[in-house]
Amino acid sequence: MLESILLTTATASTPLLIAAMGELVVERSGVLNLGVEGMMLMGAVIGFGVALSTGSPWFGVLAGILAGAAFSMLFAFLALTLATNQVATGLALTLLGIGASGMIGEAFVGQPGIKLTPIYIPGLTDLPFGRLLFGQDPMFYLSLLLVAGVSWFLFRTRAGLTLRSVGDSHTSAHALGIKVIRIRYAAVAFGGACAGLAGAQMSLVYTSQWIENMTAGRGWIALALVVFASWRPTRVLLGAYLFGAITIAQLHVQALSPGDIAAGTGPFAFLAEAGRWLLSALKTVPAQFLSALPYLATVVVLVLISRNRRLTLINTPACLGRPFVPDR
Repeated sequence: MLESILLTTATASTPLLIAAMGELVVERSGVLNLGVEGMMLMGAVIGFGVALSTGSPWFGVLAGILAGAAFSMLFAFLALTLATNQVATGLALTLLGIGASGMIGEAFVGQPGIKLTPIYIPGLTDLPFGRLLFGQDPMFYLSLLLVAGVSWFLFRTRAGLTLRSVGDSHTSAHALGIKVIRIRYAAVAFGGACAGLAGAQMSLVYTSQWIENMTAGRGWIALALVVFASWRPTRVLLGAYLFGAITIAQLHVQALSPGDIAAGTGPFAFLAEAGRWLLSALKTVPAQFLSALPYLATVVVLVLISRNRRLTLINTPACLGRPFVPDR
């Protein structure tokens, strides 16, 4: 049972991790894109539709990435070229994504989808807890590579240094001849592609079907993760798995009964008894409250972070959310 819980936790954490890594790069360039939820939904519905029509989940993944990137370009044109308010534009993008994905996906509701098959490594997958590392879907491994790649890019390359300098002082970067708008366009496109990929993971791996508004606020949690992690990729990884574990734990609490916990022997008897007692206590909590736990945890984390001014200023891009117009 423990292996099953850990496996589902990894699957639930993967879309949060991918979407948050994309948003981290966007915010490091000084742009605040609140449209992650809308871009995830567009990636989910386009990815599902293409996979269903072509019979290939990989074409669905590619279509989800392209859909997220294309949708983010609408935000980039309004916020970067026309210098509109980034907060309002991002919120509008989320509302547009919710509406457009519901309209596009109306024909897909109730249809069985195509699932991306896990990668099994003979010999290693059969080891105790081997499926955790050697029997996951390709998106799981891709999300871990994304963390390593973004960390290397931001802190080990000249291009990453340039992107961070744009986020910290776009005026100084412009004075040095750096193409601020061009770099921010690229960062927004990368964030949109990641959000689209995260959405495709939900419709091709997590549920393998299309449900209207299926991201259920995960785009907002991804945004909170970036703040929670103080704009550091490795902390985003820890935060994503923490929120994923909370999401899965509340589902297992609702599904299990105290009798499902096997009796322990020796020193483990006490742990089994404690588990039954804890599960019995949680069973008295309303299911609606348990379902809201991931979102309550997001609010609590943001409130705690905002109370610590020193913590909120660590690594915060100085120009985050501020429009840049070269002629002014």
